Amino acid sequence: MTHPVTELDARFSDPAAVAADWDQTRRTLEDAELFWIATVRADGRPHATPLVGVWLDDAIYFATGFGEQKAVNLRTNQNVILMTGCNEWERGLDVVVEGEAVQVIDESVLKRLARAWETKWDGRWHYEVHEGGFRHEANADAILVFSVKPTKVFAFAKGTFGQTRHWFKQE
Repeated sequence: MTHPVTELDARFSDPAAVAADWDQTRRTLEDAELFWIATVRADGRPHATPLVGVWLDDAIYFATGFGEQKAVNLRTNQNVILMTGCNEWERGLDVVVEGEAVQVIDESVLKRLARAWETKWDGRWHYEVHEGGFRHEANADAILVFSVKPTKVFAFAKGTFGQTRHWFKQE
């Protein structure tokens, strides 16, 4: 991924604020233990839920069961927002990622992702690659895996408040 176009929005930033650079924002995504995902139901109502994910190859990846509400929603609308940060007012960086969730079925990518989950979570999230997705154990149901490549990322600095937009040009 090329570096995005980065802009500080002075309308929503302290006079002393500077734009959050992409490396800082990316590290926040890499280190995040928890994301919130927002999807849209077929009737237009929003749905949000927490999930774990990994940042790999310039995308956020997450897993979900076939019948979970987010998976049902993604069958009709692949546009999502993923959010992470901390619930403190004076410190930290909150990040909001906009993009499209695309199902991952390539076995070599799934194997790399299974290792990434295992590494990030010190073995607590162990996935096996199975029939174009993941599973936790031999008799478990298949788990769908999705990739979200950012189209736009907002970084909200706290303390000295600043709103940064990282925009990825479509090629």
